[in-house]
Amino acid sequence: MVGTLSYTPAGSTTTFESRTAHRTTSQQDMPQSPEVRTTDRVLVTLATYNEIENVALMVNAILGQLPAAHVLVIDDNSPDGTGQWCEDRLQSEPRLKCLHRTGKLGLGTAIIAGLKYAIEHGYELVINMDADMSHPPRNLPDLLAGMCGDVQPPVDCLIGSRYVAGGGVEGWPLKRYLMSKAVNFYARTLLGLSPRDVSGAYRCYRVSTLKKLDLDAVRSRGYAFQEEILWHVKRAGGRFGETPITFVDRQRGQSKIRAADAIEALRVIFQLGIRNWITG
Repeated sequence: MVGTLSYTPAGSTTTFESRTAHRTTSQQDMPQSPEVRTTDRVLVTLATYNEIENVALMVNAILGQLPAAHVLVIDDNSPDGTGQWCEDRLQSEPRLKCLHRTGKLGLGTAIIAGLKYAIEHGYELVINMDADMSHPPRNLPDLLAGMCGDVQPPVDCLIGSRYVAGGGVEGWPLKRYLMSKAVNFYARTLLGLSPRDVSGAYRCYRVSTLKKLDLDAVRSRGYAFQEEILWHVKRAGGRFGETPITFVDRQRGQSKIRAADAIEALRVIFQLGIRNWITG
């Protein structure tokens, strides 16, 4: 699925508007393959804690969309058996990898563990997704197409974006939508980020760009990680792109977001904003 490109003024984020946005539901759920040059060195990461109701659905859907990809589940010792499910499944599924951690150590550190795994194991692209089915796997070919196409200069981080034309959210009350938009404005302003959706986790990173970053220097252990890692990519000279997705609020399991986590994220972004203002 080749995206149509539109460029914003310099400093720029490329927007990839999928030509498949208006397919029927049945067509969207069928496995798709990007109609561009692709790579078989693709890793999709899922950070999990008590996602037994979703993990099997996610893994199957991801491999249906990207049959040549590998899936890495980073599990924080889930009491509900998510990690054990992964151990059982990988016995018959060589494309599934599992990374078990000792406890609930934070979303940011889980994603960093996945990025480091991609670097250490020689992948070319790493895609991060939420494990609760809120990030539609049907958009995976669009992310891959945007990274593997003939766009020059190439994109270093392609974001599955709720806030570009064709994107959106389903199942959110107005209050949550407005809070999300406000957080995005806050982070974009303080950190000088060009993408319109800097808080979403559905992203594809070029591993060669991640190698330029000091991932151990990332301060956030929670939800501010999403904005902070983009800031580090920006400082390394990385180029961003966005492709529209529709974020669907979780249907199964419990949300892990706490008010304290949100407040901590705002504090970390503010501190990074001061650093950004001082050092550029």
